[in-house]
Amino acid sequence: MNVSPSYTPVIRLSLAAALLTTAGAAGAATLSVGPGKTYVAPCAAIAAARDGDTIEIVGDWTYSGDTCAIARSNLTIRGVQGRPVIDAAGRQFGNKGTWVVTGSNITVENVEMLGSKVMDGNGAALRLEGTNFTLRQAFIHDNENGILMGANRNSNVVIEHSEFGHNGHGDGQTHNLYIGNAKSLTFRYNYSHDANIGHNLKSRAMFNMIAYNRFSSTPPGRPGSTASGKPSYEIDLPNAGTSYIIGNVIEQPAINDNPNIVAYGEEGATNPGQDLYVINNTFLNDFSSGTFLFISGKVSTPALIQNNVFAGPGTVSTQGNAVQKDNRRMDKPGFIDRAGFTLRPLVNEVVLKAGPAADPWTSGTGRR
Repeated sequence: MNVSPSYTPVIRLSLAAALLTTAGAAGAATLSVGPGKTYVAPCAAIAAARDGDTIEIVGDWTYSGDTCAIARSNLTIRGVQGRPVIDAAGRQFGNKGTWVVTGSNITVENVEMLGSKVMDGNGAALRLEGTNFTLRQAFIHDNENGILMGANRNSNVVIEHSEFGHNGHGDGQTHNLYIGNAKSLTFRYNYSHDANIGHNLKSRAMFNMIAYNRFSSTPPGRPGSTASGKPSYEIDLPNAGTSYIIGNVIEQPAINDNPNIVAYGEEGATNPGQDLYVINNTFLNDFSSGTFLFISGKVSTPALIQNNVFAGPGTVSTQGNAVQKDNRRMDKPGFIDRAGFTLRPLVNEVVLKAGPAADPWTSGTGRR
């Protein structure tokens, strides 16, 4: 398989980081947090840690009001023996959020974080200010922002196997996730839903790999819906960038704050790449109208839109010269369990003849 040149530096950087971590592992320590452990709260261990250490937080326990900066680098912070709950509970660090990550090469695994609020309404469970960050198996919910990152063109962000829900101050400027102008974002195997007026995912990264996720929201009034019941974009890539949207389930609810489901380049296609690949996704629009793919007129490169199911009303793409291949429209969609959001189409002749599997790296116009 020919791999996109844009993706190669990410792979090389990850390998280099892994080698550095291995080299320093001999002197690394494991710090234990929890009842009866050396440290009673995560921030005490974070303050005591040295570069390269691992912090293990005992799960099935709530740590309330424990907020701090993570200033060391090459740290791994993970929940063990269950998932620990980090509840900001009215506290914050630096008027920014719960954990303010200023160190580099930080990995956070298996934590639940909630309750981040600050005076200006822009608090984040995880405020990213360092270089390179990985999040796995986390549940981030009911914060003003789930993740908030500023501009750092040297930083690679990886988020996988995690859930984000009910984040947002309700002003349209706060989101489940906001990734600033990073080098790359890899967002895979996640569930992002019910952002409060804001977006379920917003990324200004120069390279985006958004693969095998679910984006959806609960109808107003049903258990689990936001207070407003009005998320905005499911995916927003406002500055374009080389971006792959592959194998996702993307649903827009009947009540929303914006009829566009995915937006690309609408704030200015200022990233170096303007190539968008939308392949093997299932889109469902429960609104009465709208646009599945809003692609700014400032984007000059034709998008590749291949092997997708577009269910419900709306325009597939605003880009007139987009390359559309082997897609299927379903005005009256049939899914295995629509109410339960199991949005796999029922097997029928239309789906069976939907076309060959697309290679996301080489399909369409020969771009790589």
